[in-house]
Amino acid sequence: MKITKVETHVLLVPDYDSAACSSAQDDIVVIIHTDEGLIGIGETDTNPWVAEAMIHARGTHSLGLGLKEMLLGEDPLNVEAIWEKLYTGSIMTGRRGLGICAIGAIDMALWDLRGKILGLPCWQILGGARKTHVTAYASLLPVGGTPAAYLSSLTTKIKEAKRLGFRAAKIEAGIKGPYSHMGLQASDELVVELTAACREAVGPDFTLMVDAIYSWTNAKEALRTINRLEPYDIFFVETPLQADDLDGYAFLQDHSPIRIAAGELQNTRFEFLDLLDRAKLDVVQPDIGRVGGLTEARRICDMAADRGRLVVPHCWKTGIGIAASAHLCFANAHCPYIEFLPAALSESALRRELVADELELVDGQIPLPHNPGLGIELNQDALERFRADRVVAELAR
Repeated sequence: MKITKVETHVLLVPDYDSAACSSAQDDIVVIIHTDEGLIGIGETDTNPWVAEAMIHARGTHSLGLGLKEMLLGEDPLNVEAIWEKLYTGSIMTGRRGLGICAIGAIDMALWDLRGKILGLPCWQILGGARKTHVTAYASLLPVGGTPAAYLSSLTTKIKEAKRLGFRAAKIEAGIKGPYSHMGLQASDELVVELTAACREAVGPDFTLMVDAIYSWTNAKEALRTINRLEPYDIFFVETPLQADDLDGYAFLQDHSPIRIAAGELQNTRFEFLDLLDRAKLDVVQPDIGRVGGLTEARRICDMAADRGRLVVPHCWKTGIGIAASAHLCFANAHCPYIEFLPAALSESALRRELVADELELVDGQIPLPHNPGLGIELNQDALERFRADRVVAELAR
């Protein structure tokens, strides 16, 4: 069997808000075709137009080859060998950032395809199931331009998540970081107030996580507020500092009463070595598309297991990435949760409609799936309706 075609779809919701902190408003879907009619589906969380250009760009020398060019004619079962070929062949133009994100979408599609070729779910070819259910935490991004509106939106969403059966949720409390829209109205006091209100809303028998979204400029400043969150029984505080402040993370790891988590922006196992060994994090959060796909995510899981750390995959996209995260979690005992953007609580129609048959969610948990590959199918109508060129043309009228 050979790879014969690499198809890409850049998608966009018509009502996107460029000021919003939500990458669920756009997407790039990669579909890999074979000469026997089977296809694999993948996605990645980055600028979809640039990722598409990276995939289809021609190469001119051995260290700057085109990703699509390197894929055509390959045996799709050789997933790990293809990863190394793509990484090495594009190392001058890729290596980190965009290039790895593009490879991540391709690799995700290849694992889906490998499972379909073998007639096995991805968790089985990733090493077998270590659990019968994966616990999904509801990832909640509130809306509103004032502290009062933000608080109301967040408590409303977390109550609804609990009603929908979720047993865990993460609140976006990064109201003073680089993605904040509150300006001088934001404060550390409000971070504590939001956390306290959400804990009160769901009660004590519910796992609560806090995403600080890079709110603090130094570790000591972050620690002051993290210490104030301890009474609310927080499972982890995510990304309190900028991604590259490894020494700051190490300081928090040594002094924080709450687990510290990060990794959503890191690419490849090499950057996760820094998070594990220099930053010494309790919880690492590879985003499967951004980190380089399931091939690289599995390597990171192995490194974390060797060091006794937890892995909680990041995912802020569609049912494609959620499925990939779930399969990774099924195959690794030290993955207690996966991030899950509930369709019912998402403002993005793309999140709600792109995947026709998502993995089943029952009482906040995903039962072990048995369909081959990732076990999902695309909604072809949504794939056409959210085509970015069509949406942009209609908005320009």
